[in-house]
Amino acid sequence: MAAAVGAGGAEMGQRSARVTGTAAAGPGTSSKTLTTEALTTQSTWQPTFGVQGLDVSGHQTSVDWQQQWNAGARFAYVKATEGNYYASETFASQYQGSRSVGMVRGAYHFAIPNWSTGADQARYFVNNGGGWSADGYTMPPVLDFEFNPYAGRTINGFNFGNTCYGMSAAQLASWVRDFGNTMLSLTGRLPVIYTNTSWWNQCLGNASGFGNYPLWVASYPTTASNDAGPIPSSWGNYSIWQYSSLGPFNGDSNVWNGDYAGLKTFASGFVVTGGIGAAWAAVGGGGGKLGYPTSNEICGLTGGGCYQRFQGGTIHWSPATGAHATWGAIRSTWGSLGFENGKLGYPVTNETCGLTGGGCYQGFQGGTIHWTTGTGAVATWGAIHATWGSLGFETGKLGYPTSNETCGLVNGGCYQGFQGGTIHWSPATGAVATWGAIRSTWGALGYENGKLGYPTGNETCGLTGGGCYQGFQGGTIHWSPATGAYATWGAIRSTWGSLGFENGKLGYPVTNEICGLTGGGCYQGFQGGTIHWSPGTGAYATSGPIRAAWGSLGYENGKLGYPASNEMCGLTGGGCYQRFQGGTIHWTPGSGAYATWGAIRAAWGSLGYENGKLGYPMSNEACGLTGGGCYQTFQGGTIHWSPATGAYATWGAIRSTWGSLGYENSKLGYPTGNEICGLTGGGCYQTFQGGTIHWSPATGAYATWGAIRTTWGSLGYENGKLGYPTGNEICGLTGGGCDQSFQGGTIRWSPATGTAVSFK
Repeated sequence: MAAAVGAGGAEMGQRSARVTGTAAAGPGTSSKTLTTEALTTQSTWQPTFGVQGLDVSGHQTSVDWQQQWNAGARFAYVKATEGNYYASETFASQYQGSRSVGMVRGAYHFAIPNWSTGADQARYFVNNGGGWSADGYTMPPVLDFEFNPYAGRTINGFNFGNTCYGMSAAQLASWVRDFGNTMLSLTGRLPVIYTNTSWWNQCLGNASGFGNYPLWVASYPTTASNDAGPIPSSWGNYSIWQYSSLGPFNGDSNVWNGDYAGLKTFASGFVVTGGIGAAWAAVGGGGGKLGYPTSNEICGLTGGGCYQRFQGGTIHWSPATGAHATWGAIRSTWGSLGFENGKLGYPVTNETCGLTGGGCYQGFQGGTIHWTTGTGAVATWGAIHATWGSLGFETGKLGYPTSNETCGLVNGGCYQGFQGGTIHWSPATGAVATWGAIRSTWGALGYENGKLGYPTGNETCGLTGGGCYQGFQGGTIHWSPATGAYATWGAIRSTWGSLGFENGKLGYPVTNEICGLTGGGCYQGFQGGTIHWSPGTGAYATSGPIRAAWGSLGYENGKLGYPASNEMCGLTGGGCYQRFQGGTIHWTPGSGAYATWGAIRAAWGSLGYENGKLGYPMSNEACGLTGGGCYQTFQGGTIHWSPATGAYATWGAIRSTWGSLGYENSKLGYPTGNEICGLTGGGCYQTFQGGTIHWSPATGAYATWGAIRTTWGSLGYENGKLGYPTGNEICGLTGGGCDQSFQGGTIRWSPATGTAVSFK
C-alpha cells in the first residue's frame, strides 16, 4: 500500500493551497493528488505573536534547516507515519536536522481511521519514530486527523470511503480516544490533535470531551491576520496554528500560541492524568488559563490530596472535593492563607466570573475568595461569610470584601472590611454587619471598644419617618433622614424607650449622650426634647413648654436642678406638670408653663396646688421686692414671700384691697397668714405685717391698722357693736386726724385726742 499511495504519502493540510490537483480513480470519481512544493518560500507574512515553526514531510526532500532557523523558526514537526502501512523515508534526516540547529521538534502521524484501529496505528507510529522523551526538546506526538486524502478512491482493492472515511461521528470519536489512550500508555503523553475546524465539525459532529488533548488548528487567512478563526468546541484555545502552506517557511508555516518558555514547558512533557487531567481539560487544557504542566502530580497532602503545577496556576485534588484549578489573584490569596492547610481547605469549584462589577469568585471547603479590579482577591469564611451571604454577598449593601478577616479584638472578636461597611464577630454576639451612617456613628464612639460594644443585630429599617436602627451590646443607634444617626444607651435609653422610642413625644435622637454637667450629669437631645440624667435623680425627659420654661431658668444649673420625673398630664383643665429637684413646672393650655419652688411652692401646695383657689401659676417667681421679698402670680391670686413673714397667698377682694393700698409697699406690708373665713355674717380676714383686711358679703373688703384697728379690736372686732369696716381709714382731717367707718359707727383718731368711737 505504501508504494501505491506514492512517495511521501498523504500530506498535512489537505485543503491548503499547496496541496492541490485532481485525478480520476475511475469513471465518475474525483480525488486530490499531491504536489511537491518548491523549496523557495512563496509568502513572507506571519502572525505578530508567539513562536514561529514549520512542519515537513517526504514532500520536502531537501530542507536547509539553518536557513529555516535564521528565518525565525524555533520548532518543527516531521511526518513519521501514515496508517500502519507507511513510514517516511525522510523522517530520520528531517528529525535530526531540525534538532541539529537547535529547534524543538516532534513527530506526526497521518491517521487513516478506516484502515485499522486507533491502537494499531498508535503502536505503528511509536515503533517508527513517534515516541517521546522528557528531554526538553522533544515535542509531544501529533495525530493528524483531517480530510480523507484518498476520498472516493479504491487502492489495491481497499476503498478509502468518503471525506469522513465512511465512518460515523461516534466511530471517529471512539477511534481518536483509542489512539490517544494507547499513546498515553506507550509514551506517557496524550497526543496533540491536528485538525481543520470545518472537517471536525462535519465528520465528528463537533464532538466534545477532547479538551485535555492540545489542539493544533489549520486555518489560512486570505490576508495578514492574528485571528485563527473558530475552533472546535472541545477547546477554549489552541496551542499551535497552521496559518500558511505557502511560506514563509518550508512545508507549512505555524505559530506557537505562547512564548518560548511555554514552548519548552510544552516539550518537557509532564503527565496530566485522572481527575486532575479532566479538570485541566475543563479549563481549556494547554490552550486555557493554566497553560501546560510544569510538574507531575504530587500527592501526600492533607486529607489524602494531590496537586499539579501549571504555567498559570495549580490543580488540587482531594477525595472529598475532586479536582479544581486555581490561578491568578485568587490563588495568591488562597496561598497567603495556607493553601489546603488553611481555613479555606481545598477548592470546591473553579473560578467563576461575570459577577457584579466584573468580579470573580471561587468556592473552597471553608469559604470563598472574591476578586474585583478595585478590591483585589479577598477570602471570607465561617460566621462572617454566612452573614455576608444573608445580606446578598457582593450584590448586597456591603459589596465585595476589601480585607481578610482580622482577629484579636476585645473579648476575642474578629472583623472584616467590605466596600460598604464591616462585619464584626464575637463569641457573645455572633457575626453582624454595620454600614453607612450607623457604622460611622458607632466608629465615632470607639467601635467595639466604646460604650456600645459589638453589634447584636443587623440594621433594621421601616421605622417612623423612614428611619432605621441597629442593636448593640450596650445600646442602639437610630437613624432617620431628618436627624442622621445617634446612639442611645443606659438609663437615658431606658427612659426614651419607656416613652415609646422614636414613636413617642421625643422622636429620634439628634445628639449622642453628652456628659460633664453639674453634679456629674449627662443629657441627650431628641427631636422633641431632651433626657437628662444625674446620679441623684436618674434619667427623665423634658419637652415642649415645660422644657422651655425649665431652660429659661437655667436648666440643671438653675433653681430647679435636674428633672425628678417625666411630664405627667391629666390635671384639672387639661394641665400637665413635671417635678424637678428644686420644684415643679406646671402647664395648661390657658396659662402656659411656669415653675414653683421653695416657700412659695409649699404655700401653694398647702392650698391644694392647681385644684385650690389659686389655680395654676401664671408667672415664675419674681424677687427684688421691699425687704428682700418675692412673689408669684397664679390664676386666682398671688403668693408673696419675705424673710420676715414667710410665704402667704392673697386672692379675691382682700387681695384687691391690699393692692389698692400698694401691696407690700403699703402700711400693711406683707401678708402674715392666709385668708381665714367662717367669721360672723360669712366674713373672712387676712393678717398683714401692718394690720388686717376683713371682708364680708355685706361690706366688701377693707383694711384696718394702727390705733383705729386697736380700738376696733378692743370692741370685739366684727363681733362688737361696730361690726365690719365699711371703708378704709381716711386721713387729712382737722388737726391731722383720721377716721374709719364701720357698720355700727365710726372710729376717729387725732394726734391730740387719740381714738374716739361714735355709734349709730
